[in-house]
Amino acid sequence: MNSEKLAVGPLRAVECGDLSPLSAGDSSPSKSNWAPAITSAASLRPPTKPWPHAPVHKLTEHGIYFVTAGTLHKVRLFADDTRLSLLEHHLLAKANLYHWQIEAWAVFANHYHFVARGCPDSADLGKLLKHLHADAARELNKLDQTPGRQVWQNFRDTKLTYERAYLARLNYVHQNAVHHGLVSVANQYRWCSAAWFERVATTAMVQTIYGFKTDRLEVEDDF
Repeated sequence: MNSEKLAVGPLRAVECGDLSPLSAGDSSPSKSNWAPAITSAASLRPPTKPWPHAPVHKLTEHGIYFVTAGTLHKVRLFADDTRLSLLEHHLLAKANLYHWQIEAWAVFANHYHFVARGCPDSADLGKLLKHLHADAARELNKLDQTPGRQVWQNFRDTKLTYERAYLARLNYVHQNAVHHGLVSVANQYRWCSAAWFERVATTAMVQTIYGFKTDRLEVEDDF
């Protein structure tokens, strides 16, 4: 894991939430609704999205990480609504399973990003990612009838210890669909956190996060 060298002052400890679903009209089952024996897109039913709880947006002694992962050779394997929903569902569900609080995410045809906060009982982040990649690859390969195909190439994770870098990366992930030219306004993209964030956060928090510039961030995002 990479760690930024820009830490200033002591980190401010905060308590993680109970990782329960949001109460503001969002349904979030504790177990995946994803059918394990999918053979065609026609038989697929979109799972209920396992929404995270409201973001905290403060540094924590338990660690906050920015993660990027891409498909092998950047092939656009999650190239339609069904496959994007599959990947997003597994990302949010695995974060809940391993007790990581997702604060921003964006899922695309050949990569994803997220920012996640560690909690006192969080499992190793590498275990979360290994489980996520294994389950998403297996379900995708069932859908595509390509058993055993390698889906993922690698992932990169950076521990965020400097508050401004952390907040800027939150904005970067929320706005990433705009960065890739997929939408003109971030909340129009279904497979990212922007619309959720705007719904659950205060107006002041949204304005603060969206005000952080991202043009100087060194993020490998050439997908």
